[in-house]
Amino acid sequence: MKKVIVFDVNETLLDVSALDPIFVRIFGDPNVRREWFGQMLQSAFVSTITQTYRDFGSIGMSALAMVAERHGIALGEEDLPALGAGMRQLPPHPEVRQAMERLHETGYRLATLTNSTAAVCEAQLSNAGLHDLLERMLTADSIRRLKPAPEPYRMAAERFDVGIESVRLVAAHTWDIAGALHAGCAAAFVARPGQVLDPAGAQPDIIGTNLADVAEQILMADR
Repeated sequence: MKKVIVFDVNETLLDVSALDPIFVRIFGDPNVRREWFGQMLQSAFVSTITQTYRDFGSIGMSALAMVAERHGIALGEEDLPALGAGMRQLPPHPEVRQAMERLHETGYRLATLTNSTAAVCEAQLSNAGLHDLLERMLTADSIRRLKPAPEPYRMAAERFDVGIESVRLVAAHTWDIAGALHAGCAAAFVARPGQVLDPAGAQPDIIGTNLADVAEQILMADR
């Protein structure tokens, strides 16, 4: 049976730092982008824990408004649309295409598993030139439960008609790795700059500095 690999999208495959010019224009500081992304994740976790579903895009827009209020800045009419457009046009990290091609050519079944909506995900992967390597583009939005709740990972196994143990999540976020392992998936961590694993949690069997490193380790582990 061909094994299934599902990829987180934002930061794992796509370079969110491409949004920095938007944050420089609004806040005068590119580092506010990290604050915004952290606020977006915090709000998403609240949505999941309280079971009051909101789609990831609207959470991102609310997070920007919260960060602007925190900094005492009034958002302009163009700021929210600019962020939405920027999210759809993120470039892939340099090694991503070749690493995914390597896995695809070896026979792995590839998909995304993102918290974004299907429309955003499809635009992102099409604009990034990765669409053709994916058998499916799965989103937590389709079942109205955001990662790291177990339902999105289980949904991935169901859509591929395989056991959960045949699914491996690849992600650059410790919370996503924890969610996948808790649901019964294998996991591989992409240690992008600034991303670290929680030493107190369950650990993935594969940890790499970038997607090329992770792909080679997956191939070696499954030989």
